[in-house]
Amino acid sequence: MSTLPRPLEPVDIKVTHWMARHGVTILRVALGVVFFWFGVLKFFPGLSPAEGLAVKTIEVLTFGLVPGNVSLILLATLECVIGLGLISGKFMRLILLLLAFQMVGAASPLFIFPGEAFLRIPYAPTLEGQYIIKNIVLISAGLVIGATVRGGGLIAHPEAAERGREAEEREKQRHG
Repeated sequence: MSTLPRPLEPVDIKVTHWMARHGVTILRVALGVVFFWFGVLKFFPGLSPAEGLAVKTIEVLTFGLVPGNVSLILLATLECVIGLGLISGKFMRLILLLLAFQMVGAASPLFIFPGEAFLRIPYAPTLEGQYIIKNIVLISAGLVIGATVRGGGLIAHPEAAERGREAEEREKQRHG
């Protein structure tokens, strides 16, 4: 299985175990920093590259009931709350629900304003479109973090991972 020279094997094992032990926490905090940072930018007019498109999108999604300046403050607050929740690790189920809600809204300009999201639909995104599409990575990070809210984690040891897969398979067969 290993392609490393034999003397490096113990180092590889230690590094892999360290990554499994700390990787999800680092991912959670890093994702929190991104959300908090992008949220803070929205409190200052003209600093967020997504500001104009975000305001227009919220206006459409709320049928014009939420004025632009209010929508930006609400979005900034939402993103900061998500960021602080991820950084602190508190209320993770609620935070991940808010993250999912925010990501749906963040992706909607691809469908509501495709002309602003793409130079050539669907393969050449504008800078704003790229800003939106990168959210695929944020969503994926949220899924990984969400998979651990019940106490799970990454497993670096291949035999333990195999035993876990076998136990899941037995459980699946038992329940149907």
